[in-house]
Amino acid sequence: MTDLTSIMEELTREPKIAYFSMEIGVHNDIPTYSGGLGVLAGDTIRSAADLKLPMVAVTLMSRKGYFTQELDSAGKQTEHAAVWDPAQYMMLLPYRVSVEIEGKDVHVQAWLYHVVSLTGGSIPVFFLDTNLPSNSAENREITAHLYGGDLAYRLKQEIVLGIGGVRMLRRMEIDVRKYHMNEGHASFLLLELMIKYRRPIEDVWDERLVWDKRSVKNLCVFTTHTPVGAGHDKFPYDLVMKTLGEIVPLSLLQELAGKEDLNMTLLALNLSRYVNGVAKKHGEVSKNMFPGYEINAITNGVHSFSWTCDSFKKVYDEYLPGWANEPELFVRVGRIPDDKLWAAHAEAKQRLISYVREKTGVELSLNTLTLGFARRATAYKRADLLFRDIERLERIGSGKLQIIYAGKAHPHDAQGKQLIQNIFNYKERLKEKIKIVYLQNYNMEIALKLVSGVDIWLNTPLRPLEASGTSGMKATHNGVMNFSVLDGWWIEGHIEGFTGWSIGPAPQELTPGADADARDAEDLYQKLEQAIIPIYYGDRLTWIRMMQNAIGKNAYYFNSHRMMRRYVTEAYLR
Repeated sequence: MTDLTSIMEELTREPKIAYFSMEIGVHNDIPTYSGGLGVLAGDTIRSAADLKLPMVAVTLMSRKGYFTQELDSAGKQTEHAAVWDPAQYMMLLPYRVSVEIEGKDVHVQAWLYHVVSLTGGSIPVFFLDTNLPSNSAENREITAHLYGGDLAYRLKQEIVLGIGGVRMLRRMEIDVRKYHMNEGHASFLLLELMIKYRRPIEDVWDERLVWDKRSVKNLCVFTTHTPVGAGHDKFPYDLVMKTLGEIVPLSLLQELAGKEDLNMTLLALNLSRYVNGVAKKHGEVSKNMFPGYEINAITNGVHSFSWTCDSFKKVYDEYLPGWANEPELFVRVGRIPDDKLWAAHAEAKQRLISYVREKTGVELSLNTLTLGFARRATAYKRADLLFRDIERLERIGSGKLQIIYAGKAHPHDAQGKQLIQNIFNYKERLKEKIKIVYLQNYNMEIALKLVSGVDIWLNTPLRPLEASGTSGMKATHNGVMNFSVLDGWWIEGHIEGFTGWSIGPAPQELTPGADADARDAEDLYQKLEQAIIPIYYGDRLTWIRMMQNAIGKNAYYFNSHRMMRRYVTEAYLR
């Protein structure tokens, strides 16, 4: 669809759900995502397209991407701008709006990208861009780097996303039924709505009633994604006043967003009718973080068709026709013959092995048990827990294990960068006994190869800091079992020895104990040695049954079609 008139007629035909997210992963070659949050946003939109939901999405352009990761032989990370040309993928729209930043008008344009489904559904994604000649050189860079710059830069980005996004939808005359904020980055949209719904002061005698919070709340849905305190954006009020100005009275802003600093999560909590965490456990943790608020839980899911590799797609098409748009059909996985399931996995594993050889020169074995670990390199993910007792790991895994790592550390996360270097050190130390590779510049294309090609998906976060986790859900769509700490989604998906294995104790605590690393590592080694390795090498039938269980019990439920149907019934239609 390239005719602008036709596009706008469709966009204005009926009220829409407006989905706001700082990052959205719509395509591997469009680097407007950094990790799980953006990829989840992309899956949300893909399922909305499949289900033909009336939705539009709003995000930032991120012309220089998050970053391209380069790792040297010692694992030292260097970041490079991921410059790309939006004109290759999307249409520049003729609409312009402005937002006031530091007392000056900053002009914003929008690019349009359509996420198109095989079902005929299509969701427009609007990428907001300040790279206009009418802006100063500094302001042209506001939408350049995803999560780049300092606190002031982040604040400016969130002003463009929230306030600029609402103004852009109005400029295009799109009628919005609900605004869905995917994390607190977009919370400034609430202030723009507050301005719209304030009541004239002459109509009331009590000034506190001028600002119509109820009308704003009825329009808004908020999904919080992180139990990590640092993940909730906070801005000093002096910086807010300097950058944004007093678009609503400061006293009102402090009432809604916190007395000391402007807390974007608090702002969203106070002005959203429906609030949810992204797993049952995360909902509980969020209530503990923000007591007094009603916080529901809708467990995340992944887009089944996008995260199933080609060899499994062929098998599913043959034995479970319709699976892509009805993931519930995975419950019938028993129809697939064992040899077909194993052959599909072997094909995916060989594809991964070939990719590893091409990128690193390391020759892995098709017949060796392969662990995969790929996620953001940051301390609480504990990517190095596997090496806590390196002599024991060597005894257990020598000749029986090979391990593939991937993941970027944030440019300002010194601990995360050191974590990658530590893994490179372990790789060198164990090279004669256990082959370990670390793939650089982790992205969606590499992710699909990994989640489908390894034998076990390893996840070792420090509980209860994993809000949901979605990479393990992707693995289950390819018959790969999870070996994970009982946190996030895995609390709901885990049946010990049936869908995979747990690491550590049951998930009771709300704060991690001092002995968490020691006890989790002990359980990891014990199950690896006594359960996982013996089954893989000695009981192929049980291994295949567990692959079936991962598909039939986990992929069946932890998909974004189920997730979106719940958002519709519980959040959008309220």
